[in-house]
Amino acid sequence: FPSHDTTAIDKNTFSYFCATKKVFLSIAAVWFFGVVANAQSKSSTNANLTGRAADHLMFQFGTDTWTNTPDSVKLGNGTSRHFNMYFMYDKPFKSNNHYSIAYGGGIGTTNIFMDNHTLVDLKSNAATLPFRKIDASANHFDKVKVATIYLQAPLEIRYYSNPANPGKSWKLAAGVKAGFLFKSYTKSKNWVNSAGNSIYGKSYIVKEQNKRFFNATDITLTGRAGYGIFSFDIGYTPTGVLRDGYGPVMNKLSAGITISGL
Repeated sequence: FPSHDTTAIDKNTFSYFCATKKVFLSIAAVWFFGVVANAQSKSSTNANLTGRAADHLMFQFGTDTWTNTPDSVKLGNGTSRHFNMYFMYDKPFKSNNHYSIAYGGGIGTTNIFMDNHTLVDLKSNAATLPFRKIDASANHFDKVKVATIYLQAPLEIRYYSNPANPGKSWKLAAGVKAGFLFKSYTKSKNWVNSAGNSIYGKSYIVKEQNKRFFNATDITLTGRAGYGIFSFDIGYTPTGVLRDGYGPVMNKLSAGITISGL
């Protein structure tokens, strides 16, 4: 029987999904900033914000993936995820306090799980980051992840349907995050044989740390919508995961939940 390359189909579908998200974020950003500019040009009846806090914490968690991965970069065998934490300051517009600008600082972490027969060699002296395929009959790690930690400065334009009581308000936000690489490493756990039996015990862990291959700075476009302290967020990083010329050109796509008082 003729074979069908389902991998190619899946990749094409995923690439289309990622392209659609890029377009969505771009359109949403243009629309949202247009609305804000229009709101600033018109006078409106402002809500009484007496007692509303300006500073607050914002937490984000959810799933991550790398887009445009070549055949040598196989993801899987674990749920890739992120956790972000920021201290934010919210400043309502004087002309219309349904809108505000928020800015702050914090950390953004990403954990990308690799296929357990893919070796990511951060200690390599090669010009590009090696993603090596391990033979199916060879010993290998059961779990392998690539982790990055960025120091980030988020900036958002926000809309509140009920600015006087954000806990009972519909919310929209669009913005950007600028980040600087703090740490990047791989964490491999549980060395097993071809049958999947642990050799040194399930707690056996090997870490390798090296920032040479990863982008020192990142820019992430963000959008979120929700009610009260919870919102659904999405982010796309147009800057590459790896430095130019240090490996395949891949970008990060994120989706998750934000918890924020404002």
